[in-house]
Amino acid sequence: VQLQASGGGSVQAGGSLRLSCAASGTIFNINVPGWYRQAPGKQRELVARISSGGTTNYADSVKGRFTISRDNAKNTVYLQMNSLKAEDTGVYYCNAQIRARALGPFRDYWGQGTLVTVSS
Repeated sequence: VQLQASGGGSVQAGGSLRLSCAASGTIFNINVPGWYRQAPGKQRELVARISSGGTTNYADSVKGRFTISRDNAKNTVYLQMNSLKAEDTGVYYCNAQIRARALGPFRDYWGQGTLVTVSS
């Protein structure tokens, strides 16, 4: 199983980006995929996550600006980021717990990270 993140880039403050994270391999189901970010010199932090039922959680700093969604048919999770600020700069990682077969164990997977740079 692999998670492939894409969609990062450089934008000016106030701009938008959409990140995608596609899971590939032998997948039975995906539990609570989410996005984390790590700014230079800081610890990795949760940005947003979404349950299999569609319940979402966001960091306070991104509420009202970011939207997480998932397409179960494509095994893909998205992060729409609007009204970007300089403090949103960092490497964004997708994460998910995935099991390859029914009744099998969930294993934790991370994508490779995609860089988001917001200039003020």
